[in-house]
Amino acid sequence: MKDLASLFDSPLRFEWDGGNDMKNERAHGVRSVEAEELFTSGRFRVQEDVTHSQLEPRYVAFGRTSERRLLTVCFTIRDRKIRVISARDMSRKERRFHAETP
Repeated sequence: MKDLASLFDSPLRFEWDGGNDMKNERAHGVRSVEAEELFTSGRFRVQEDVTHSQLEPRYVAFGRTSERRLLTVCFTIRDRKIRVISARDMSRKERRFHAETP
């Protein structure tokens, strides 16, 4: 497994696709600012999303927003920017996984 911590070595920048941004808010009630908070909250867990990485490497982050909302955010890295693909509330299984984070 590759060192995923290196994904976040440089200052975090985000890139949003307008369609995905609207879809996340409409379908899951997650605004872009909430999804970005997950990465700046200090406590999140990232794993590779091998299943969806055919065209480019994709990752899944599990973390908490400043309002303590537990989110799952699927993303890729393009031109050193985090490009969010989807963001939603964590499932019960994902909440257990996140709770195990050291």
